[in-house]
Amino acid sequence: MLRIEDLSAWYGEARVLNDVSLEIAEGEIVTLVGRNGAGKTTLLRCVMGLHATGGARATGTIEFLGTALTRLPAHRRTRCGLGYVPDDRGIYATLTVEENLTLPPAVGPRPWPLGQIYETFPRLRERRRSPGTKLSGGEQQMLALARVLRMGARLLLCDEPTEGLSPLIVQQIGAILRDVKDQGVTVLLVEQNIHFAATVADRHHLLAEGRIVRSLGNDEVRAREHELLEHLGI
Repeated sequence: MLRIEDLSAWYGEARVLNDVSLEIAEGEIVTLVGRNGAGKTTLLRCVMGLHATGGARATGTIEFLGTALTRLPAHRRTRCGLGYVPDDRGIYATLTVEENLTLPPAVGPRPWPLGQIYETFPRLRERRRSPGTKLSGGEQQMLALARVLRMGARLLLCDEPTEGLSPLIVQQIGAILRDVKDQGVTVLLVEQNIHFAATVADRHHLLAEGRIVRSLGNDEVRAREHELLEHLGI
């Protein structure tokens, strides 16, 4: 579904990604794990077409469903079926939950109707008339995920969805991601929480100093968890 070859990225003269290559098959959840500053968010922004601004630049090849994305602007990539959930969630604070869901147009190939959104995210149905300022961190994360599904994303690019959330809410986010996968959506997940990643993902790529240094399955993650936690500085 997604193929990245020899992706390198710079901020000015600082090189952040170094010849990164990876592939994601349709229906997978794949994580990128690594320390802060390893280049994880930059990789997501490159895939989404948001990196090359203000002197930043990137080289390499990115293909989604056989379409070369390198020269496409971000809004065209959204129409192809990419959906980006940033770490700040991007909720419109003065709008209600339902207004946040329905304001962005459904432009991707498989937009979810509100009924499907509320079935997958029952908490959002309960809170549909609440403004963004009244939502908890977990509810904001659910809304950020639901909004890109409403827009028609086939591949979610999720940046640290569990950051700052309680263990109970983290479990709920994991259940939602597994449900989303069962409904045919693919996920590329940036995550530092190894315990969480192993409960939702099929494969894991360890990013260090802008390079993928190791690719692991869940069994290997569990067997080498202590070593990975030391590597991540957790």
